[in-house]
Amino acid sequence: MKLLKIYSCLFIFTFLMIGCGPSSQIKNNSEIKEQPVVIENEELEYQIIIIDQGFTSFLNNTARSKDYYSNSYLKNKNRVYVAAWNNRARNPQKYNANIYENAIDYQQNIEYGLEVNYKLFWYFKFAEQKYRMKLNY
Repeated sequence: MKLLKIYSCLFIFTFLMIGCGPSSQIKNNSEIKEQPVVIENEELEYQIIIIDQGFTSFLNNTARSKDYYSNSYLKNKNRVYVAAWNNRARNPQKYNANIYENAIDYQQNIEYGLEVNYKLFWYFKFAEQKYRMKLNY
């Protein structure tokens, strides 16, 4: 399975042939770490893993339902967000390299599906709020 990882305040958009096991919750200083959010499109053999404290709660409590936006709307928004993200990732002297560590290989000709586009879109919204940034121009 190809793997797309999104780690705490950084994207690692890699496509690797590896298997993933579930992570267990860890209690640290009275704070419980969230489970990673896994996004899969088994037909395309793509998987995204988002590990960013607070995203699960944001997705469950703030994000609109999956049927609120169309897949084409989400795909178009993700293109804009990815372009802005990649611009920042390629300019570490101007933007925080700890947030924009890697460029994202989001290919416009691939149909990732609603699940992938939905959660990727809401991750960008979450990142904008958490890191106080604006990704769309």
